[in-house]
Amino acid sequence: MLKMDLYNVLISPVVTEKANNVAEKHGQVVFKVLPQATKQEIKAAFELAFNAEVSSVRVSNTKGKAKRFGRFSGRRANWKKAYISLKPGQDFDLAANQK
Repeated sequence: MLKMDLYNVLISPVVTEKANNVAEKHGQVVFKVLPQATKQEIKAAFELAFNAEVSSVRVSNTKGKAKRFGRFSGRRANWKKAYISLKPGQDFDLAANQK
C-alpha cells in the first residue's frame, strides 16, 4: 500500500471506558479503522504515524445499532476497530503526537 494511503487507514482513536481499561491493563491502543484494512496495513499505518513498534493487531467488526427516528427506523453504519498491542518498552501518547 502507498505511504499516503496508510495515513488514511487509521480513522480515529476510540476513547471509551473499556478502551482506557485495555490500555492500562494490557498496553493496547484501540482505533477505528477502515473496514477493508488488513492487520498488516493497520500495523504499518500505526508504526508510520506514531513511530512506535507494534507487536500484534487484533480486529473486531462492530455491527451498527438499530435506531428509530420517530416512526422511521434506521441503522448506524457497521465499523471496524483494531486493538493494537505495543512491544514492551514502547510508549504511546496520542496528545503528544498531535500537531
